[in-house]
Amino acid sequence: MIRRVGVIGAGVMGAGIAAHVANAGVPVVLLDIVPGAASRAVETMLKAEPAPFMHPRRARLVEAGDLDADIGKLADCDWIIEAIIERPDAKRALYARLEAVRQDGSIVSSNTSTIPLAALTGGLPARFAADFLVTHFFNPPRYMRLLEVVAGATTRPEAAAAIRDFADHALGKTVIDCADSPGFIANRIGTLWIAAAIRHAVDLSLTVEEADAVAGRPFGVPSTGIFGLMDLVGIDITPHVAHSLFVSLPPGDAYRDVYRDEPIITRLIAEGRTGRKAKGGFYSMRRKGDGREKLSLDLVTGEYRSRRKPALDSLDAHGSDLRALAEHPDRGGRYARAVLLDTLSYAASLVPAIAGTVDAVDTAMRLGYAWKWGPFELIDRVGAAWLAEALRAAGRPVPGLLARVGGRKFYRLHDGKLQAFAPDGEYRDVARPEGVLLLEDIKRDGKPLARNASASLWDIGDGVACLEFHTKSNAFDPLVMAMLGRAVALGTEGRIRALVVHNEGRNFSVGANLGLALFAANIAAWGEIEGLVEAGQKAFRAVRAAPFPVVGAPSGMALGAGCELLLHCDAVQAHAETYMGLVEAGVGLIPAWGGCASLLARFAADKRAPKGPMPPVARAFEMIATAQVSKSAAEAQEMGLLRANDGITANRDRLLADAKARALALVEGYAPPEPVTLRLPGPAGRAALALAVQGFVGSGRATPHDVVVSDRLAETLTGGATDPIDATPLDRIYDLERHAFMALLRQPATLARIEHMLETGKPLRN
Repeated sequence: MIRRVGVIGAGVMGAGIAAHVANAGVPVVLLDIVPGAASRAVETMLKAEPAPFMHPRRARLVEAGDLDADIGKLADCDWIIEAIIERPDAKRALYARLEAVRQDGSIVSSNTSTIPLAALTGGLPARFAADFLVTHFFNPPRYMRLLEVVAGATTRPEAAAAIRDFADHALGKTVIDCADSPGFIANRIGTLWIAAAIRHAVDLSLTVEEADAVAGRPFGVPSTGIFGLMDLVGIDITPHVAHSLFVSLPPGDAYRDVYRDEPIITRLIAEGRTGRKAKGGFYSMRRKGDGREKLSLDLVTGEYRSRRKPALDSLDAHGSDLRALAEHPDRGGRYARAVLLDTLSYAASLVPAIAGTVDAVDTAMRLGYAWKWGPFELIDRVGAAWLAEALRAAGRPVPGLLARVGGRKFYRLHDGKLQAFAPDGEYRDVARPEGVLLLEDIKRDGKPLARNASASLWDIGDGVACLEFHTKSNAFDPLVMAMLGRAVALGTEGRIRALVVHNEGRNFSVGANLGLALFAANIAAWGEIEGLVEAGQKAFRAVRAAPFPVVGAPSGMALGAGCELLLHCDAVQAHAETYMGLVEAGVGLIPAWGGCASLLARFAADKRAPKGPMPPVARAFEMIATAQVSKSAAEAQEMGLLRANDGITANRDRLLADAKARALALVEGYAPPEPVTLRLPGPAGRAALALAVQGFVGSGRATPHDVVVSDRLAETLTGGATDPIDATPLDRIYDLERHAFMALLRQPATLARIEHMLETGKPLRN
């Protein structure tokens, strides 16, 4: 059991690992060889964005110290993580010091990204080797879900199992077991991919914009593309990683042929232009008028210029078809083909040398490098036979694994189960860790209970159904509301015992469909809009009044309507990386699907809050008017968007199973909540809030339209023309928020905010 952790090395990675251990609620000792460095690292992390800590209070669990003076503090640590310079000699010298102080059975691991385990334990006692393994985190440790684990031939199985279990359940990591090979999985393939992409871009005279466009979205690579990714991770890292790999890679490895020192990279490093952390890299920013302009590097001259839109026939014609793109004869097509052949043939040549299964490799690349598809999924997209023939046509060898799969695919469905092609030529089921329940597996193995174009209802076993949204960004529309009503009807009929609301998209829901609202407003379809608002209120209130438990299971963003639905659920089991908030004020509106009413009722029922009609109103007003969004599920709990007894799941793959268990635990003796009445301050409270808003206007923190929105919000939350001595039914707040929403939607300033948000993704301050 891991009860206390030590981290040595307070650089970006070491400090980030320490912060994430603290996020799990586990005390951690952070030491560095440089006096005071660990303390400074903690202070820096408290100010950093994105935040390494899920809540500022988690920093209290980190005890900072100096390695020489405080090494004794590691004596009671169950797991000691080394995250120092990538030099085997320096690491082994540290391990000798650790061996003198660590307790029996404590586990030691290295966060190395490229050095094989065997190179780290040479000459060290057998006792140390038995407790040692590699645990390769990815940066930033809080947000990157992959953890590569390498256990040596002499590593105790119990030690490796303890780290896997803790990393999975407490740190939320997907643990991939790797062979003890240079670069392990993700960096072994990822570094060759980057080297190939840079080399071919230079050789084919592509601009950075063209290269990033071709080897970006069509490949399923993040929007940064290749050169944007280099800027993000730091251009100066490239030669260090290359040196480490060249030392440890076997002769004849393809990386040795693909990688070369690029003069443009040497120049950028010499001039301190190492990416976003410095003065720019392949991209940079400069002031232009009142704003800033993004510039691109000319790969020939090394100077910056204005960005250019890629002008490639291949990209225009085949941007969504990778195989067709790679067959196009222009520079973009030749570039796509060259990067594909290098990267995919390399990945195919490494299995089983780096991992026993192709799905382990694909998972590592998806989670470690944020690829949409892993290399073997990409091979299936372009065709294994096509890739093999393309390699032969280029005079290149066809890897044995690729030859064995022939004209088949690396993945197939068999009896409703996902199977992957194994190195021995057989297909085997893709295994899930015990306790993991994924909606994607359920969907392969059955038909939905109900379905429309925007949402589906799935049987997840034991009488529990799962409501899944599948609109763009999981936005709410009339069909989502209809499926919510269908789910409630099935429960009322006794056909399901409980409901979980969950999906496996990037975000739970970004809110209502703003495009639909703007279109309806532009044609003055006010009756239809109000009908939709009423339908949403009816659907969400039906969730609250349902005769069976409803559990929300969000991950990612749960904004606007997504947050409102969760506020109506009996319980929430949230992924740790859940970002909740009622953000409607940013587009000139207020929550109208029960968000105001639900938040007000929750704050009024908070026994820890000050008594009286005004405190819950002021708290809800501040949160909604300023569109506050939690930076984690832990912060959402502190804000009151999650209850104290709502659950938080660290590992996203375990979220659905945890939510299902929570729903089943509520079934026995379940009764819907009683109707709520409130005592609200009425006009006097509205006036007090208006006075507070004027203070923000005077300091320049509130715009003219903010005042309009805030006034409507204040009227809603204070109960309108009510008296503090009267009991106000919650129904009245639903009516007030609906009327306020309709009034604000008729405002030109609100329509301007919505249009600006849809066009730019940013709020308009008008």
